[in-house]
Parts: sequence; C-alpha cells; structure tokens
Amino acid sequence: MPLTPETLTRHELVGLDVEVVAASNPDAVGISGSVVMETTQLLTVERDARVWHVPKADATFAFALDSDETVRVEGERLVDRPARRTANAGDSKWR
Repeated sequence: MPLTPETLTRHELVGLDVEVVAASNPDAVGISGSVVMETTQLLTVERDARVWHVPKADATFAFALDSDETVRVEGERLVDRPARRTANAGDSKWR
C-alpha cells in the first residue's frame, strides 16, 4: 500500500519528517526532524544530533510526505503499538 495522506496512520512512521504543530506542553511545539523510533506512547524525533521524546496523545503532528504534501495528524490517533496500528485495515484515522 503506497504512503498517501489517507493511509499515513497505517504506515511505518520511522524515517518520516515531522513537526509538532500543537501540544499540551508549549515547549514541544516547533520540534521538528526525522522520526527515529516509535513506541506505543512516544515518537522519538531527531535533528542535528538532538533527540526529543514527544508523547503522542498530547500533540498534533505534521508529517511531510515524499509527494510534497503535509499531513496533520492528532497524536491520539497514533497511540497504539506500531505493529498493531500498521496492521489495521480499517478506515483512515488521519484528518
């Protein structure tokens, strides 16, 4: 399945460029870089040898796709084990 805005939440996020565009912690807003690790509750973002651990449930993310599109996703929609989330064949959870 190709990576499109509609299928983003069912794909592997590691390797994608991301920016935190909203968060309950104002210090997290503006964090950007590449996703280097994902757990059930966290995205690990790295840029210029700096690493941030951003709670998924408390943030809104903007992912950059290869097609030069940006997809905004509420982090609550990403909270799940990555293997379970990517195996989900249901409707898209992106907005």
